[in-house]
Amino acid sequence: MTQEEIIHKVSNDFSSNIAFLKKELAVDDSFDLIYLEQEHGGRKMGMFLVDGFAKDQALTQIQRELSRTTERMLKDKPIDTLIKSRIPFVEIETTNDLDNVVDQVLAGPTALVVEGCDYVILLDTREYPVRGPEEPDTEQVIRGSKDGFVETLVMNAALIRRRVRDKTLRVEYVQVGRRSKTDIAITYIADIADHTYVEKIKAAIEKIDTDGLPMADKTIEEFIFGHHYNPYPLARYTERPDVAATHLFEGHVLIVVDGSPSVMITPTTFWHHMQHAEEYRQKPVIGAGLRLVRFAAVWASIFLLPLWYLLATSDVFGPETLSYIGSEEQGSVPLFAQFLIAEIGIEMLRMAAIHTPNALATALGLVSALLIGEVAIEVGLFSPEVVLYLAVAVVGSFATPSYEMGLANRFIRVGLLISAATFHLGGYVIGITLWILLLVRTKVLDMPYLWPFIPFNVRAMKDILFRAPMPLKNRRPVSLHPNDPDR
Repeated sequence: MTQEEIIHKVSNDFSSNIAFLKKELAVDDSFDLIYLEQEHGGRKMGMFLVDGFAKDQALTQIQRELSRTTERMLKDKPIDTLIKSRIPFVEIETTNDLDNVVDQVLAGPTALVVEGCDYVILLDTREYPVRGPEEPDTEQVIRGSKDGFVETLVMNAALIRRRVRDKTLRVEYVQVGRRSKTDIAITYIADIADHTYVEKIKAAIEKIDTDGLPMADKTIEEFIFGHHYNPYPLARYTERPDVAATHLFEGHVLIVVDGSPSVMITPTTFWHHMQHAEEYRQKPVIGAGLRLVRFAAVWASIFLLPLWYLLATSDVFGPETLSYIGSEEQGSVPLFAQFLIAEIGIEMLRMAAIHTPNALATALGLVSALLIGEVAIEVGLFSPEVVLYLAVAVVGSFATPSYEMGLANRFIRVGLLISAATFHLGGYVIGITLWILLLVRTKVLDMPYLWPFIPFNVRAMKDILFRAPMPLKNRRPVSLHPNDPDR
């Protein structure tokens, strides 16, 4: 048996238990790890806790009740007496594994060691620092709820249960990471979700072998789905509890990671990243119109720039009615170089906007407009049409509901532009063909990424293109293989 496999059991020797925990937790070396010496009912007791996680009111009440405990109360079966009648707390359990005690204390609960007992009492008195459930910036709606997920796993689970009061809703807890021991919750409705998908996700999470998950859910996605060189997201991220609940009712499985304000929805297709809650907060006709406009914006963000470049650099491809396309003034910088410089400039502005304080964001926008818009045109760096069409493409990128999908489409746009500039029309066609093949070959937990377009399903594709009235959506997506297909 190796050193790592040695199991340290709780013994009846109070001093050895305390010495082991103080050493493993490095109480004397860390100011935020606290050990409290106490004596109640004629027995020595010791509390181990992390200062920043402790709920003061709960611990004060527990200590108050312990102070009223007499020696006679703890004469027989002291652990049972403390748990059942002396400690007024809901989340309470026992363990006889000292290594588990160390892990639990570092995760937030308080450990109570009692003299003469071979079990340790664990009290989940943690209270994580948490912000309010505010509406997420990336998924705002005009009408609808204004709450959003936060960085605390328990609160996120509560926000989901508030909307899904089904008795078969499951929130299964696992830990990942040898050192970080990150809390993860796998959430699904047992009567609806395909258990094959659930088991695949569980098995993939259990196979994760790493020391920590500092990037939370994004790291989980890479471990579960692979496809590391595919720019497209294989799980949908949402910070809205109502969106998460909607997908639960369809049969999806959610992965909630402690420390992240976003929830992973899986399995998903390309089209799931094109949906937005605003479409379902309006009348069906209005929602269908918004969806079509959104699709047009997304396709423009991918194909508009390379297509305009082909038409602007050759008179062969475009019809006579499009003869106005093309820059009348040939600048000193080649057209292709203008696009690349502009794309890099837009990325720089996006990064700068992320790191710019809100008070300076307006100033950054004004400077960007003046430098890139007017001055760059006046000095001959950019032609006016390049700025126009690039602006349309960028607006289309930001109109994409999924931030990850917008970044992937931007990557594909640059690739199509390079292929069109290098091999002209043939390069443009080959680039689009390779892009489609990439999406066709991509699968998420054996679900085709382009379903219901490939393989084609008429009913599902109609629901993708047009926002149907909710009373008519009486069937769940067949690609999810739901146990209960009827809504």
